[in-house]
Amino acid sequence: MKYYIFLGFFGLISIAGCKSTYQQKNMQLSFPAFSAEAHRGGRGLMPENTIIAMIDAMKYPSITTLEMDTHITKDNQVVVTHDDYLSPGFMLTPEGKEIPASDAKKYAVFQMNYDLLKTFDIGTKVNSSFTLQKKTKTYIPLLSDLIDSVQQHIKLKNKKQFFYNIETKCDAKGDGIANPSPEVFVKLLMDVIEQKKITPYVVIQSFDKRTIQIINRKYPKVKTSFLISNKKSYEENIADLGYKPFIYSPEWKLVDANLINKAHADGVKVIPWTVNTKEDINHLKSLKVDGIISDYPNLF
Repeated sequence: MKYYIFLGFFGLISIAGCKSTYQQKNMQLSFPAFSAEAHRGGRGLMPENTIIAMIDAMKYPSITTLEMDTHITKDNQVVVTHDDYLSPGFMLTPEGKEIPASDAKKYAVFQMNYDLLKTFDIGTKVNSSFTLQKKTKTYIPLLSDLIDSVQQHIKLKNKKQFFYNIETKCDAKGDGIANPSPEVFVKLLMDVIEQKKITPYVVIQSFDKRTIQIINRKYPKVKTSFLISNKKSYEENIADLGYKPFIYSPEWKLVDANLINKAHADGVKVIPWTVNTKEDINHLKSLKVDGIISDYPNLF
């Protein structure tokens, strides 16, 4: 009997040791030196912003960060999807039928409860812009469920801790129509992030300066990224934002050495979007960007 107790004791030590090793391996609190980001989970290869896309992107060794978009539903659920309205271009109704382009605005994410939203198919119809996508029936997930799936996959496969680059899809013109107020959006989003205990691994990004301004003020430990598609100077955009974000994230064609030097002088990282050829990725790396967002996680 003592023999079995002895084995049991050392078995517990072994299990505890494995757990400790896992925890130590994933205490990756520092942001990656180079953030290789799978845009919308890598929509060049998988249906965008889905759990299966995120899990697929995690198999590519260079990928450090899962990039995604969030919206709020009518019943205040945080969901992972890009468009204000369900897209006729790559979505089907619960019955598997096409969404007529003329009816697109009947399907506003913000005007639908999640139980209904989840029944639409985002993975079967061919997206003509991304013909390499693997087609499989799937759905728009809750952010909470996506996080659970990613974190479980990390544990089961003993993977590194991935970062989450989460965009708030909102703007002033859409307030009350396509999105809630920025204050409500941020509160709902941060409630999920804090409940799931992934705050150290999160960047909140937006074209809507209001949401990241709120994050900067109310959640100062959370990293923020200012998405840029305009042709204003770096200085003008930073002045407009009112503080220096963790990341300055411009459309990739707007990036040059001068911009990078200015941002780095301010201690701000530069991570351009969306870069979809190996040649362009290598060019931007030569300019010393701090990361790249791409639809193709296999290009890094």
